[in-house]
Amino acid sequence: MSSTSETTVADAPDRHRFEITVDGELAGFAEYRLRDDHITFVHTEIDDAFAGKGLAGVLVRAALDDVRGRGLRVVAVCPYVKAWIEKHPDYADLTRS
Repeated sequence: MSSTSETTVADAPDRHRFEITVDGELAGFAEYRLRDDHITFVHTEIDDAFAGKGLAGVLVRAALDDVRGRGLRVVAVCPYVKAWIEKHPDYADLTRS
């Protein structure tokens, strides 16, 4: 990923996941299940071609920011999302108690 790469994160509700693209190419996703007032993140994956560039963190932060804006609570079944929230306590308020 060069410094001129364009990275975007968008919800793909028809596929039940947030997707991250780099220069228009799918680089990874965070799968979820949406129920009433909460969203359960079940799996996060970054394509090997994009590994080691910090994209998983970018993806999770953008997904959680979107979730916060929608007023949803988060259930982190995915180990990566769970660990990311633990490392970023400013997102802990999103988790269900």
